[in-house]
Amino acid sequence: MKKLFVAITFALGLHTSAMAGFTEGANAYNAKNYALALKEVTPLARKGHADAQHLLGLMYYMGRGVARDYKQALQWHRKAAMQGKSDAQYVVGAMYYTGNAVPQDHKTAISWFRKAAEQGHAEAQHALGLMYRYHAAGLPQDMVLAYMLWNLAAANGNANAVEQRAAIARRMTQEQIEEAQAMSRSWRPGTALPTQSKTGTNT
Repeated sequence: MKKLFVAITFALGLHTSAMAGFTEGANAYNAKNYALALKEVTPLARKGHADAQHLLGLMYYMGRGVARDYKQALQWHRKAAMQGKSDAQYVVGAMYYTGNAVPQDHKTAISWFRKAAEQGHAEAQHALGLMYRYHAAGLPQDMVLAYMLWNLAAANGNANAVEQRAAIARRMTQEQIEEAQAMSRSWRPGTALPTQSKTGTNT
């Protein structure tokens, strides 16, 4: 798997004071003032704010402001993931996929990747596309699903998906490409992603 890249985003539903504290913490983190970030974010994370939990998990994962601790990183990311934070869901999926701080479990990894991908998370969509393309982690090889997922990821800004979509298209029939494009157009964030196609297994 590619090196994790986790975007820090702000949740609109936070209480005003909590939002202010998180914004200060996030700004401190971006300014590399990790001590201040830790001070601002930790109490919010303990109170259950998903964005703060995700950022605190990232700090433990990267060893910024705290000693690197993958178990703590997993703990905080899982808390945020359980609240529907797609960035955290992607990180939890990646940690299960690689067996980082947790026994390797591809089935669980796919479940978390899918949760994030179904919210429109580009990196999760890209990861699932790789699994369908290369028959990885127990998923069937399906060129159409891979193309569809990379199409979605590309639309969400994933540059690797653009390249891989172009490469796989050269191995697909026109019928397969048309099916993948139709599936991409009909899918909406927040809905289940398909788990099979009509023509994608004909490689």
